[in-house]
Formats: sequence, structure tokens, C-alpha cells
Amino acid sequence: MNRRTFVGASIAVTGAVAAAPLLAGCDSPETADNTTHLSLRVNGKPTELSVDTRTSLLDMLREDLGLTGTKKGCDQGACGACTILLDGKRINSCLTLAVMHDGADIQTIEGLADGDRLHPLQQAFIDADAFQCGYCTSGQIMSGVGCIAEGHTGSDAEIREWMSGNICRCGAYTNIVAAVSRAAKEA
Repeated sequence: MNRRTFVGASIAVTGAVAAAPLLAGCDSPETADNTTHLSLRVNGKPTELSVDTRTSLLDMLREDLGLTGTKKGCDQGACGACTILLDGKRINSCLTLAVMHDGADIQTIEGLADGDRLHPLQQAFIDADAFQCGYCTSGQIMSGVGCIAEGHTGSDAEIREWMSGNICRCGAYTNIVAAVSRAAKEA
């Protein structure tokens, strides 16, 4: 055995010995149980499901419950496309883990209409032509519902301020503000 082989073998053995205790405590993803059971109320309906503890509320809604109206835009809380109402308050669903909200009441865009009758803000969006491509629309509407419920609709400037967390890449802001203002007056 030459010196080069001896040094290489020594490094390999030392690495294996040092890594063994670290690896012993790790479960592989196939054997680890990373799921939690949740009881929620989603759009007025009791819902029970098991989710991976690392699943965002947005991904749970879209992937586990099939409620794809809530959009994944930036996945960083900057665009507002994923806005929902959680216990009556608007939140960016991409920024929170589903397991944090066991027992919560969640409302998504799919739960706003009453059968075939649109929510007043949904109708106001149509009447005011407050969307173009439509990608941000569900988040805009959910944020608008929250804005109205919170009482932040005293003026167009106030609506713009309280809706500022929702981005519209098409620039339909004037019509969005008009729709929120119209729905607030009718409420």
C-alpha cells in the first residue's frame, strides 16, 4: 500500500465513522410519518383530511381539495393571487402551513356564490369590467370581500390602500376599485 492509497482510505473510513451517528437519526421520506389529520370548515362544509405537515394552506386547497380558484402566483406572499378568508380575515394562503389551522373556517372564491346567484362583489367585477386576463381576479375578489367587511371602503384612495397587497399585471386597478366601491355601497 502506498502513501496515497493509505491517505485516501483513511479519509473514507473517517468520513463513514463520523457520518454514521448523524445518519442513524434520519428517517427516509418513505418511512417518516409527516402527516397530520385536520378538521376544517371549507366554504361552509365540514372537511376532514390528512396532510403532510409541510403543506401550505394554498397547496392543500388546490391539490388535496381540488379548489383551484385560489391561484398560486408568486408563492412568496407578494402578489395576493392566493388570498382567501380564514376565520373571516383575509390572508395569503401561500404563506401559512395548513396544519396551523385545524378547526378553522376557510372561504375561497368557490364558496362566495349562493348557488347560481353570484356574490355582489363578483357581479360588480363583471359590471365594472374589473378584470382582463383574470389570473388575479379570485384573489382580488376575496381581498375585496375582506376589505368591505373590515370597513375600509370610505373612499377610492382608502380602497386602493387596503387592496394594495393584490397585484394586477394587466393594470385593471381603476375598474377593481370601482367594483369594490359599488359592492360596498350595496352591502
